[in-house]
Parts: sequence; structure tokens; C-alpha cells
Amino acid sequence: MAQALQPNTAGSLFATDGKLHPLQDGLTAGTLLLGLLSFITAFFHSLHLLTSWAGLVALVMGAYGQWISVTTRQRFGLVLGLGFAGVGFMLGMANGGLFGGLFGG
Repeated sequence: MAQALQPNTAGSLFATDGKLHPLQDGLTAGTLLLGLLSFITAFFHSLHLLTSWAGLVALVMGAYGQWISVTTRQRFGLVLGLGFAGVGFMLGMANGGLFGGLFGG
């Protein structure tokens, strides 16, 4: 009855290997938070600087996180965060970009 002592996570979307991965989990959380920030602020034209920079940082964090991710749970969160960040970044770039109005005319 060894299977009764350990839950079956093989079919779970959030399956984990039972080990701690602080760097990967931190990158996942950071990508999700910055991606959501970028996505939400993209709906406000005057916040294009915040939108584009948050989206760019989240995209870089998410790409590195995908490269070193270990579990499906991390990859799932990273893909969600990258999606939000990509949409937010592109809308921020369309509304003025990373330096819109700060340099030149």
C-alpha cells in the first residue's frame, strides 16, 4: 500500500518533483506579476512607459525562467506571464514605447 502514502501527481497540471526550486519559483512569480502589471496598465495610454518597461523585463525574466524551469507548474505560470507581458509590451510600444516623449521631439 505504498501508493496510499504518496499522492499521485503524474496526471496533475501542477505536478512537481517534490523539491524546492526557489530561483525558478521566483522567476515564475516575478514574470506573472510584471506580466499582469504590463497587461493591465496597457489599457491606459498615459502609462506607456510603465507598460513597455514592465513588459520587457517580464519577457526577459520569463525567457530565462523557461530555459531553467524544472516542473510543469513553473512552465504553466511562465507561459501565462509571458503572454500577458507580450500583449502589454506590444501595446505599450504602440502607444509611445520605452522612451516615448523623453528624448527628441
